[in-house]
Amino acid sequence: MIGAFTALASQFPPPESAREDGLLCLGGDLRPERLVAAYSRGFFPWYSKGMPILWWSPDPRCVMPLEGFRLPARSARKLRLHPFELTHNAAFGRVIRACAAPRDKEGGTWIIDDMMRAYEDLHALGYAHSIEAWRDGELVGGLYGVALGRAFFGESMFHTQPEASRAALAGLVGLLRQRGATLLDCQQETPHIMRMGGVMLPRAVFQAELERALATQTQTGAAQHCATPEMVESGLPFPWLPWGVVYSYSPADGFWAARS
Repeated sequence: MIGAFTALASQFPPPESAREDGLLCLGGDLRPERLVAAYSRGFFPWYSKGMPILWWSPDPRCVMPLEGFRLPARSARKLRLHPFELTHNAAFGRVIRACAAPRDKEGGTWIIDDMMRAYEDLHALGYAHSIEAWRDGELVGGLYGVALGRAFFGESMFHTQPEASRAALAGLVGLLRQRGATLLDCQQETPHIMRMGGVMLPRAVFQAELERALATQTQTGAAQHCATPEMVESGLPFPWLPWGVVYSYSPADGFWAARS
């Protein structure tokens, strides 16, 4: 089965063949196995309704060094005085739909219905995750992305109250540190990310970092028992274990505790 997955991943062109704007290829589908194959090569889908699926490999690539993450001083002060409640995987569907809400006058969004369904399928298999920020019982911010091995690929974030998305990102960084992650991919540069420590890596450097992050936590031998029931039933040939736990956040010490 792992061989079949490797063959699927090899169907993508090499990353260095991408255009100057990062477009690598088009077509295919958003089945879980193709999405995981794409991410394992450093590629992600990004397109609009009515277009074919477009796969991207930007050069340079925006990443967030986990030890270099920093909140702006004003944001850190506000979050200390008025912290949000953070959760993991408590409202994945609501988060991705909030991220998909139009943010410009034209009302456009790249997180179309097909994309939402695809990532909800990955979430059910334990490979897509969300961090939620709550205040007074209301969902006011969050983010979602894909986890493979020691890499996390951030997809999108949203907020309806100031600092809520920063709080969610800070929570994600803390969780990834606890899990021993080595790579947080942000895909594309934004002022929001760069103010918190984001850096731009040449594609070759990013690909090397990704290879190292994916060289661990593979699904071999006794590790098979960590797979979720959904994954076992699906028969999907993923080489990396899904996250087998959901985490609860303790605001007192900033620590995430694993729970089944």
